[in-house]
Amino acid sequence: MLKSISVVIPNYNGKHLLQQNLESVVSALKNSKALFEIIVIDDASSDGSAQFVKQAYPDITLIINDVNCGFSVSCNKGIAVANNELILLLNTDIQLPIDYLSRQFKYFEKADTFGVMAKIIGFKDGQIQDTARHVSRSGFKIKTNQFFHVKDESFWCPTAYLSGANALIDAHKLKEMGGFDEIFSPFYGEDLDLGLRAWRLGWKCYYQPQCSCLHDHSSTTKNYKTRNWVKAIFFRNRFAVHAIHLNTNELVGWFLQIFFTDFMILWLGFKFYFYKSLGMFLNMRHSIGKSRKKLEVLMAVYESNISVRDIRVIMDEMLKGQTVIKGRG
Repeated sequence: MLKSISVVIPNYNGKHLLQQNLESVVSALKNSKALFEIIVIDDASSDGSAQFVKQAYPDITLIINDVNCGFSVSCNKGIAVANNELILLLNTDIQLPIDYLSRQFKYFEKADTFGVMAKIIGFKDGQIQDTARHVSRSGFKIKTNQFFHVKDESFWCPTAYLSGANALIDAHKLKEMGGFDEIFSPFYGEDLDLGLRAWRLGWKCYYQPQCSCLHDHSSTTKNYKTRNWVKAIFFRNRFAVHAIHLNTNELVGWFLQIFFTDFMILWLGFKFYFYKSLGMFLNMRHSIGKSRKKLEVLMAVYESNISVRDIRVIMDEMLKGQTVIKGRG
């Protein structure tokens, strides 16, 4: 069953990646026979990215940010103007094979599908970088670093969340959720939060191992300030995920847990960026409260009371009878 697709590509100083990878995106879309559009959001680049897109791909919808806004804000601008049934979120450092979409449309025949992602393989070394992920708890901490796959590659394998670098998503559901939560700007954690929100609303995320894409791993985070600042943003956003998705009692337990473990250990290791993360997190508590409330309202609309713990149970139930293999493969 063919679908129409809007491809949303945020870009920040990635002209060389657009030159390298954009043609593969166009070829894969044409090969799919689906109606499509491509939307590039240039996040105030200084390397001529916007000019390249205008000249080389005049049919692409180009949105140019006056100031650097970050991943979530840029993606949401593209999501807002997308016209088609499905939205394909792609990073500039992703290269698609010609048959990339051939096995993914079928997932959207199920009404509760939120989205599907393919296997991500390193462009230079051929190593598998991203597969399905499970969700678990370590005390009160939410953990999603457990990579896995199943032996039967034709099985519809669930995943805790979809990589923001490579995700085909039901456009109606994505827009109803408001896209990415912009409190995670400039980067990190927004795709995890999106996946958890989708599961908690009763929708499902899938991993398709028979499809793959190539990842050049040319992260643009190096363009942002200092390395410790980037680490501080990472931990700030991990805190935000917990503050949005844990209930009040769990939040108390989580805070006590990180205070008596992470805080003390990282202090002794002179990793003071962790404390900068805490300050940044506390300054965004009002925005986090709004995010929690918005999710609660949507969950009431869909009559869902699914918790993060429940996601694990649902995924395990879906995986019953399958040979589950830990690791990327």
